[in-house]
Amino acid sequence: MVLMRVGASAKEPLAASAQFYSELLPRVREQLARGGDVVLVFELDDQTHHAWQRAAVQELARAHAPARVNALAGGSEDAIKAAADYLSCAPGVTGQLLPLDGTGAGAMLYPSG
Repeated sequence: MVLMRVGASAKEPLAASAQFYSELLPRVREQLARGGDVVLVFELDDQTHHAWQRAAVQELARAHAPARVNALAGGSEDAIKAAADYLSCAPGVTGQLLPLDGTGAGAMLYPSG
């Protein structure tokens, strides 16, 4: 699984989606063509952007099955790592946008570690 960071984008959702499709989408498709799963990490968890982010992730997952494509939004580095660990062990999860809030779900998902 490859984590691909989506840096800061425009604040307005339409402009941000245009930026994603023109700048990052070609790199995501190249990575998927090499094989393996991709997890997009959106920098901010701004719910005004979730509609276009979810649509992009779902379409990429459909177009590139059986490779899995998921996305994480927001969260601390610890939350991102915990969610990525979860996704690596959840082979049936694809096409999902998981908003992270960093409140310690990792301890619930992985009580031994």
